[in-house]
Amino acid sequence: MLTATVVFLVIGGVAVAVLALALIGGELLHLGHPEAGGPVSTEVAAGFIGAFGFAGAAAAELLAARTPAMIVAAAAVGALAAVPAAWIAWRLSRAARNMRTDATPQRQHLVGSIGVVVTPVPAGSGYGEVRIRLGGQPVKLNARADRAIPAGAQIFVIEAPSDTSVVVEETGKV
Repeated sequence: MLTATVVFLVIGGVAVAVLALALIGGELLHLGHPEAGGPVSTEVAAGFIGAFGFAGAAAAELLAARTPAMIVAAAAVGALAAVPAAWIAWRLSRAARNMRTDATPQRQHLVGSIGVVVTPVPAGSGYGEVRIRLGGQPVKLNARADRAIPAGAQIFVIEAPSDTSVVVEETGKV
């Protein structure tokens, strides 16, 4: 026999499955106009339904809900828990969507960087390796120079012919 607790647990489980699908596959079930940007997103709906199901299941067990009146009381407890859960899901999803991020570093950002020679850079046409910081992260690049530069020397990037190679000049020892 299907009890109220099992029904509420299934409701909560379905909400968790919908939320997992939304996290994996993006906005699946955006309710309303997709450009409206309203608060009824998949995350909010899953938060509401999940809290309703799990809180309703807990209340049904605590109340020993076997009569319709007790089941309605358990559903009311679930609804009371669902409203703040949906509000929290709305606030968190809105904060994640509106989070400020830095611009993605590009090739032109390499020019003007200071770094260190990792593998000696031969004079002329050969390549060595240098390590610079780009967007706060260390990046190792192939490097060319007019004059030979030994390992450990400090360099200055004067040109970036590709995303993975630079033309450098020695600025002195580190």
